[in-house]
Amino acid sequence: MRWATALGAAAILALGACSGDDEPATGDDPIVVGVSLPLTGDFSEPGKGVQQGYEAWAKIVNDAGGLLGRRVELKILDDQSNADRVVADYEQLIGKDQVDLVVGPFSTRLVVPAARVAEEYDMLFVEPAGAAKEVFEQGFKNLFYAAPAVANDHYNHLAAHILALPAAQRPKTVAVAAMDDPFAQGTAYGLRDKLKAGGLSIVVDEVYPPNTTDFGSIAAKIAASRADVLIGGSQYQDGVNLIVALQQLDYQPKLAAFSTAPTNPEFAKAVGNKTEGILSPTGYSQDAPYPSNTEFVAKYTAQFGTPPEEDQANAYTTGQVVAAAVTAVGCAEQGDCQRKLVDWIRGNEVQTVVGPLTWDATGKPRGAHMIQQWIGGDIRIVLPAAAKEAEFRYPKPAW
Repeated sequence: MRWATALGAAAILALGACSGDDEPATGDDPIVVGVSLPLTGDFSEPGKGVQQGYEAWAKIVNDAGGLLGRRVELKILDDQSNADRVVADYEQLIGKDQVDLVVGPFSTRLVVPAARVAEEYDMLFVEPAGAAKEVFEQGFKNLFYAAPAVANDHYNHLAAHILALPAAQRPKTVAVAAMDDPFAQGTAYGLRDKLKAGGLSIVVDEVYPPNTTDFGSIAAKIAASRADVLIGGSQYQDGVNLIVALQQLDYQPKLAAFSTAPTNPEFAKAVGNKTEGILSPTGYSQDAPYPSNTEFVAKYTAQFGTPPEEDQANAYTTGQVVAAAVTAVGCAEQGDCQRKLVDWIRGNEVQTVVGPLTWDATGKPRGAHMIQQWIGGDIRIVLPAAAKEAEFRYPKPAW
């Protein structure tokens, strides 16, 4: 699934129909879509997933005839997980390369500076991974987050469920460890603050730098607290490292919730297959009955050999939102067209693989995430009740 991209240079991916009876999209000039992604550095693991989601979107669109009868072409730069680099990349894509459209990178840390560039050029900016509240406090007029909910609301269903438990069963103490990252902290603190408001005590509240690899001291504080609830504001590797460190100390929380790590396909193996009961929010399910999702899962699996995960789905959703606007408005280029695309998205509902999406004036989606839990060696939706695939397990089994 993961293959090398020329690092620090543009990789122009002309994704027309590959072979067989499929007819490539027509039109003399392709619609070039520019994006900068963290293909190396701290966010490279999810960054590659986002890349695959964009690639799947472009191929499916092109196999169906393209946009406005023109082939979609992706131009991808590697920002190396660096905020300064992502600014330079979008300046190049928009100002020098004159791409027709841009879409967003992975991570709030990269989305905010990238969105500023798009705003300066008055470009539509739909993004798959900037979910922290800071994104929607910048006054952006052209930004839309292509997912059901923002970071602080990801765990709303879990918080409501915990606080609805009978007093004798309800947990009493909470330990929090979060990466110094707006998305990771937003997800963790949204749950933390709701539990605190509901009467639970926060006994550990640690923040660590994104490049942290040694979690010994943080794990020791959490284990010593014997907190009932563990909240990890994590990306991927940091979440894995913290869990392994806590396992080594035989800390057994009644509930363990992490931001994104548990949804990664490498997660179970990385934590020694000791996943039982671990929770994570998700805005996406491979089994969701939306018509476009059925097509996406089948064609993505054929293209990459495994089904899509949430990062891939969010990137695909980003493409769907852009494509809906382009199709409705009938244009895809820099200039006046961009304002027409923005206005159309702001006033319409878009059907996507994560369900129907609408947005408020800040670009924030109006929705909520589902809650997944590792049960019997698989991750299943347990909340809300209307979407559940398995019963919520509390207290969690020992890991």
